[in-house]
This record gives sequence, C-alpha cells and structure tokens, in this order.
Amino acid sequence: MPLSRTASIERKTRETLVRVKLNLDGEGTSETNTGIGFLDHMLDQLAFHGLMDLAVSCEGDLHIDSHHTTEDIGIALGQALKEALGEKKGIRRYGHAYIPMDEALLRAVLDCSGRPDFVFNGEFGRYNLGDLDTQMIPHFFKSLAFNCGLTLHLSILYGSNDHHKCEGLFKAFARAFSDAVTLDPRRMEVSSTKGTL
Repeated sequence: MPLSRTASIERKTRETLVRVKLNLDGEGTSETNTGIGFLDHMLDQLAFHGLMDLAVSCEGDLHIDSHHTTEDIGIALGQALKEALGEKKGIRRYGHAYIPMDEALLRAVLDCSGRPDFVFNGEFGRYNLGDLDTQMIPHFFKSLAFNCGLTLHLSILYGSNDHHKCEGLFKAFARAFSDAVTLDPRRMEVSSTKGTL
C-alpha cells in the first residue's frame, strides 16, 4: 500500500500566519479562508480539479493590500506540495493541460523536476478581481513553483474576460499537476535517468 501523501505547513511572519493541510490523493474537498474571497474561489478550483483535499487559512495584513497574503499562501502551499510528494518515487513527473473557459483558452505545462523555474505569458486587462490584484496571480504561481521545486509554464493563449482567464489558469494548473503526480504502476523509482529528482 502506498505511503500517505499528506502534508501540514504553518508559515508565520510579521505579515501573515498561513496554515495549509493537504492530501494529494483526496476527493477534491476544500476549506479555504484567506480573507480574499476571489483567492478562496481559486483555491477551491485547485482542490476540486486537482483531486486533492485542501485546507488553507490565513490571517494577513489585508489593510495594506493583497500582496503578502497571496505570496505567503503560494509559498506555504508550494512547501506543502513538496512535502507531500516526498521522494517522488513512481510519479509520472510531467503534466500538461489546456482549459477552455468560454472565450478564453489557458495552458499549463509542468515538470516536478526539483529545478524550480517559472514562465508566464499573458496579460490581464483589470487591476483587480474582487480583492485580489491581478498582478498577484502570476506571483502566486511563481511562489508556489519555487517552493515546490516545479518547472512551471503558464500561458493565457487568448481571452477577454479576466475572471475566465484567472480561473482557467488555476484549473489548468490543477489538472496538469494532478497528472504529473499520478503514480505510474510501471515505474517504481523516480522518473529520471539520474535516479533522483
């Protein structure tokens, strides 16, 4: 029977207190309370479409803006994903997904490489979605990727509605990541000729 792929992370700074619990092999349930309604909605999408059980809470300095809260949640979530993956034995390693959201088309391509990198292509037309600054959306994913050890490429291929573009990015990441961390019954070791990821 495979080991439980779960993690629990607490990150405390002078700006935020973030708690993350997750189970990679869950049912897609979520409990989110970040203080930013739109970010809660996106994390719910991440859990549901990534088939992971996810609990995220944050007490942050939202009287300033959404930056510290969003960034620190990305950091803590990335650390939790890395912890849950452990030695990465048996995972497929690579994942990609295209997600259409009405008029918008989004793409996520990733590698659980252990060599963090992040490339984002796309633009948002609005400054914010609810209380979430749109400039924080790629920053969230960069923070997650660098703390999880992912090579992550995200693209807004086209679209006009910023809500659709953002939600599609979270769904595309969720599907790509879920595929990448799926256990391949034919592979008992890590998916690298180096023998380690």
